[in-house]
Amino acid sequence: MSKTLLVIFTLLLSITPAKAIEVPATFNFQGTGYGHGVGLSQIGARGKALAGESANSILSYYYSGTQIVSLSDNQNIRVNIGHLLPQATLKSGVQGSVLNLYVGDVGEDLLAIPAASLTSKSGISFIQQGSKVSAYIVTGKNSQLIGTSPTWSTRWSGTRYLEGAPSTVSLKVNSKSVKYRYGQIQVKSVKAPIIGHRMEITNTVRIHDEYLFGISEVPSSWPTQALIAQGIASRSYALSKVGIPKRACDCNVYNNISDQAFVGISKEIEPIYGPMWKAAVQASSTSESTGEVITLNNLPITAFFTSSSGGQTETSVNAWGQERSFTTSVADPYSQDPVLNPRFFTWNRALDQAILAKAFLLIDVVSLSINSRNTTGTVATITATSSDGKTSTLRGETFRSRTQLPSAWFNLI
Repeated sequence: MSKTLLVIFTLLLSITPAKAIEVPATFNFQGTGYGHGVGLSQIGARGKALAGESANSILSYYYSGTQIVSLSDNQNIRVNIGHLLPQATLKSGVQGSVLNLYVGDVGEDLLAIPAASLTSKSGISFIQQGSKVSAYIVTGKNSQLIGTSPTWSTRWSGTRYLEGAPSTVSLKVNSKSVKYRYGQIQVKSVKAPIIGHRMEITNTVRIHDEYLFGISEVPSSWPTQALIAQGIASRSYALSKVGIPKRACDCNVYNNISDQAFVGISKEIEPIYGPMWKAAVQASSTSESTGEVITLNNLPITAFFTSSSGGQTETSVNAWGQERSFTTSVADPYSQDPVLNPRFFTWNRALDQAILAKAFLLIDVVSLSINSRNTTGTVATITATSSDGKTSTLRGETFRSRTQLPSAWFNLI
């Protein structure tokens, strides 16, 4: 072997392989509070109600500079109850009731002629086919095509739209069924990004009672003044959304935490406590078509609410970068009470690689760093570094939302 080759060989042997960067399987977090922390703290409202405060006092505390006035709440609101669906089934749930099917969105036309009228023994199966929705009458194992249309409407007996004894309809998606008592239901084909056309199913209901009776944001067993406060906040939120259609869902609001949890008739018929929620909604009604509303400059506010906080409520600027003057941060000590908030006065979570990489849009995450905190105690920004040296920074609330951590009040452990 030549001297040159020997030197090269010796050098190659002396080179130590680069140590592989360790990619942790999980990262651990410890925190407090549940939700974005903006606006009314539901645990805080419960604590204040137990301490003897009124609903109006509670709301004035959490929504700074607002006024509670009586406004019309007789408007209809369109609630999305089925999002991006390939198929769904609607069936009457009361013996002897009638379920009508109409082509198109019939709106408030009480003289609309149905394409089909069904008894309680039959149901309607909606199936997305291309850019339209096919409707089939299903009786037992038999089905009959009624037609294909971009939009369908349904009404059932005992509502404002169709006379008869009170009845319900059940919307079944996969194996889950939810019962609806009021209004009417629309099924519409909407083009979604990437996946193409899918069905959006909405329940059009009156805010004053039909919508508010179905809001399920706090337990109905809570103190009356806390329930009334939630009812007023929910009414205010709904009124702020009326007239603002969302094309993606063919709705004004979703039936989940994107807006407010709406569960159809199940809330008001809960054993023992259901009537308490209904009574709380009615307690803030000022007539058959008006109710108490939280306002700013004579307009309903988007009354954000949260389950609990880290001891100090959050501002909308910190959470979402958007100024809302009524979301001034206030002390929220009841959120830190282990008796009132046993699940979230403190919490621990582990997030795996897949969740974190997806949240930060990186190939993986080898380290996390909390850069700064807001004065409320929430994480302002958090940065992730990947094994290829790239970094990505998120707002604390964005990180919470993407990873489903309980709150942005957290530490790395």
